[in-house]
Amino acid sequence: MAESAPQPAVANQDISRRSFLKLGWGALLGFFASSAGATLRFIFPNVLYEPPQTFKAGRPEDYSIGVSTRWLKEQRVWIIRTEEGIYAMWARCTHLGCTPNWFQAENRFRCPCHGSNYTTAGDVIAGPAPKPLYRCAIRVLASGDLLIDKSVLEDRPGLREKPQFFVKYTGNNSTPAPANA
Repeated sequence: MAESAPQPAVANQDISRRSFLKLGWGALLGFFASSAGATLRFIFPNVLYEPPQTFKAGRPEDYSIGVSTRWLKEQRVWIIRTEEGIYAMWARCTHLGCTPNWFQAENRFRCPCHGSNYTTAGDVIAGPAPKPLYRCAIRVLASGDLLIDKSVLEDRPGLREKPQFFVKYTGNNSTPAPANA
């Protein structure tokens, strides 16, 4: 009889069915835990990419009569000075939220998305926009600076001309009228 070649010694490397299932369940739980962690990280970012809702816009005498686009890129706000005073308007179309452009020659704001047109007071004069542009709350601080608050908005005629949304100001060297005047 021929002798068979000696079998190599197999180290105790056999994986039992129970060990394999534990490894599989552990991998599945690890996957779900890392997915939940990534989802929570996505939902709760640690950085806010918006500008603050309130900002100082300088002194009233810094603005000449007309529309100022000084804060349009940073804060999405126009500062408008009239013969009677100053107000701030949020540069967001009331149709779908695009940023309208100011056209000095036509004395109007035009939305590039769908063609809404607004007066310098914010009233709709053309296009699909359903209501006027919003005015932001504005007041003069004790330091003489204008404080604009975009978290307080108004678009209804009659209310938007009230002291919270309109600062009376008549000249370069005079002080602004009190808020309750």
